[in-house]
Amino acid sequence: MVVGYCPLYTGLLPEKKVDPIYSVQFSNHTGYPTFKGSVFDGEQLRALVSGLEANGLLTHTHLLTGYIGSLSLLQAIADLCSQLKHHSPNLTYVCDPVLGDEGRLYVARELVEAYANSIVPLASVLVPNQFEAELLTAGAAITSLDDALAACEVLMARGPHTVIITSMALPGDPDGITLVAATRLPQRPDGRLHGATRLKMRIDRIKAYFTGTGDLFAALLLAWMHHHPGDLATAVEKAVGGLQAVLADTVRHCGPAALAAERTSEVCALRELRLIPCQAKLQDPPIRYRCEVAKPGIEAGPPAGQGKVQQGIARGPNVPAAVDVVDTCTVTSSRQEA
Repeated sequence: MVVGYCPLYTGLLPEKKVDPIYSVQFSNHTGYPTFKGSVFDGEQLRALVSGLEANGLLTHTHLLTGYIGSLSLLQAIADLCSQLKHHSPNLTYVCDPVLGDEGRLYVARELVEAYANSIVPLASVLVPNQFEAELLTAGAAITSLDDALAACEVLMARGPHTVIITSMALPGDPDGITLVAATRLPQRPDGRLHGATRLKMRIDRIKAYFTGTGDLFAALLLAWMHHHPGDLATAVEKAVGGLQAVLADTVRHCGPAALAAERTSEVCALRELRLIPCQAKLQDPPIRYRCEVAKPGIEAGPPAGQGKVQQGIARGPNVPAAVDVVDTCTVTSSRQEA
């Protein structure tokens, strides 16, 4: 079951039946200059769940939540999670706590406390960005790899077995974004990092804005963790690989609009993530970034040879010259929610 801003990409889970519940019903996504519509509330969700329960259909094995626009809906999700765990004790709940980014909240302040007290203890996997991780750990600043690992430990102590801080800007690395992951689940010795439970990944930054990348990453992560149990490194690499493939194709398609400072309707339409044309790459993602073991006391700066233009990568006729490597692009700020 998916409750959030956009549904789970289902091509990776053909054996699963996915029930999407939209937390908003908007004319278009919120990256556009204007959007109209309404926000789902808790009573509406409870009515849907009641119908599923009455017909014996509340048998979901996974729950994914994204943008939640009201306190009542968040409270109803906490109740829903408890109900699902009653039917499926091994329920996997992947929570993307969409609260804000780069020091700015997207939601009412009361939702921060509700997430920290009610949702985090229920989650199996938590995927905050840097700012959200700081909010959920009582505002503790994250300015280093050690800080990020410590934040993961604090959050895992409250309930989740896995925490992934999806995007961090670290001092001394303006051209990169760092992902940090930690898990309490045993990892396979024959997995990508031979049983390591603390991971990091550095991704080249592109100064462009796309809406929906956080939603897509969380959905891909859920699917790949399902396919690669006990191998978090491979799951993360494939989720990032699929996201990067979509972004690269979107950059090629939108051309100079990728770097346009003004977000007009025309620019936003060109920047729509190209999910349908990229289905093959989502199912078999090209892997250009690899996880490494994250060790305390060692910063996550750019590895030797990374962060430079790679020779021999096709740029394409419409890609702006300012985009160094379109096949390995990412975003500076991926979410602008209501």
